[in-house]
Amino acid sequence: MNFPSRRTVLAGFCALTGSSAAWSEPLSAADPPLFQTASSQFTLVEPAVALPEIRIERIDGELVDLALFRGKAVLVNFWASWCPPCARELPLLERLRDIARSEPLEIVAASIDADGRDTVKAFLKRRRIERLPVYLDPARRLAKNVDEDRAAPFTLYGLPMSYVIDRESRIAGYLAGAADWSSAEGLALLRYYMTL
Repeated sequence: MNFPSRRTVLAGFCALTGSSAAWSEPLSAADPPLFQTASSQFTLVEPAVALPEIRIERIDGELVDLALFRGKAVLVNFWASWCPPCARELPLLERLRDIARSEPLEIVAASIDADGRDTVKAFLKRRRIERLPVYLDPARRLAKNVDEDRAAPFTLYGLPMSYVIDRESRIAGYLAGAADWSSAEGLALLRYYMTL
């Protein structure tokens, strides 16, 4: 018989009591801090999945191999210009970049806009997003929708969609929907993976 994990029991208890204080604390030293939004929570991928060799295009046209970020935690965020929650989340990601600039963290804000670079550049200019590392995946080589039957390293359960990659280049977990990764709880989770 399978019994629920301590994390599941704690999550249910906190949901029933309305308590969120325990969410930012790990259950043990081996557990990452819990991070949730009003509609979602960070979900662990267990066991963590090795990231295949991936090259992604930066908005300036340079191809970057994500393996170059090995040794750092990586937050991969999929978004699109036509997605209102994405538009609200991008400034928060830019703030995260400013806060964690000197820490072993890379941010990969990957646009899935089919129209590509010009559409993304115009959108970023209107929103005054200037310092966020923006990448392009118009052909959707990196991410597939949950109902698509094709190979891709990441699955989109909605937009925006964020994945945390650990320092060993493994997919550690994900969170669907907009989140403030620059909040105390978001930073605690990311710092866990920065130091793991």
